[in-house]
Amino acid sequence: MGILRTILRPFIWWDSQTLNTMIWTWIKGKRVGEDDEGNVFYQTRDGKRRWVIYNGEAEASRVSPDWHGWLHHTYDEPPTSQALPHKDWEKPHVANLTGTGAGYAPPGSIRKGQPEDRDDYEAWVPE
Repeated sequence: MGILRTILRPFIWWDSQTLNTMIWTWIKGKRVGEDDEGNVFYQTRDGKRRWVIYNGEAEASRVSPDWHGWLHHTYDEPPTSQALPHKDWEKPHVANLTGTGAGYAPPGSIRKGQPEDRDDYEAWVPE
């Protein structure tokens, strides 16, 4: 699987990067750091453009808030050189689970195995 992935990698944009992104990163990119998920962050040598090469599926919700702030020029320094202060009430980053089995389903949802009985409405019955 490793050899096949290496051959296909430049052509499948949803799994890491395309051939154009690889060439752009090789010519213009300066590696800035890597997050806990293995995503690698780059910027141009002048620091004007910033981007991420995902480790696996290209899913933006897999980027932590610290790196997201750096990517969007909210913070000048990347989280690798200066850790951002966190409040004690902040929870750790979790990827977006929408559309997965672990996604949120409200009470009474048909996505739940056994939906709860609802008493907040009365179904219309035609006469």
